[in-house]
Amino acid sequence: MLMTDGFEEKLDVRFANRRLLDEALTHSSYFHEFPDHDIPCYERLEFLGDSVLGFVIADELFRRFPLMNEGQLTELRAHLVRRETLAVVAKKLCLGSFLLMGRGEALSGGRGRDSNLSAALEAVIGAVYLDKGHEQSRALVLRLWHDYVQNIGEKAIPKDPKSELQELIQAQGSDAPVYNLVTEDGPPHDRHFTIEVKVNGKALGTGVGRRKLDAERGAARVALANLRV
Repeated sequence: MLMTDGFEEKLDVRFANRRLLDEALTHSSYFHEFPDHDIPCYERLEFLGDSVLGFVIADELFRRFPLMNEGQLTELRAHLVRRETLAVVAKKLCLGSFLLMGRGEALSGGRGRDSNLSAALEAVIGAVYLDKGHEQSRALVLRLWHDYVQNIGEKAIPKDPKSELQELIQAQGSDAPVYNLVTEDGPPHDRHFTIEVKVNGKALGTGVGRRKLDAERGAARVALANLRV
């Protein structure tokens, strides 16, 4: 059994099946040093938790803001479930200090890396869903995201960089940005996408991410920075 008691206290959730929490806190790099470790890494739970989180946030926004249209709700949800927000929530839980990971990953800053923290937090949400069901996983998400959800209608939300780039390009009278996949690397469970954004055939930025959408947003951020120089 892994040392997860402290994290259960921070999460305020007691697991009936502790292996689920152990799995949610196991990074794939751990198996390079401990190949006999009999608990899977968090990637499958991450997949499930991503869907649970997205649904809970979408449902809450739908109920909270009845006058918002689909585009506005989509923008708010994207802000709430983006990697940066997940990483901040994970850091408040000190999640990185509880992760099982290989020595190399840890020494390279893996415990504080946003990609690891956001993925592990999604895995934890998936684990709570399997162990406690929908209502308790919903309650957990709304508790962890309470301040974000409470304040989201009261302050300006940073625009999705793709939307911001689209608006800027349209204002200049140029063609819509085009996102092209440059490379796709890594095993099926850990893909990394490199995407380039072009406007009128000119490359303006490149982004990398574990999802195509993340890579597209990264490319859009670079393009915005280049256009504002």
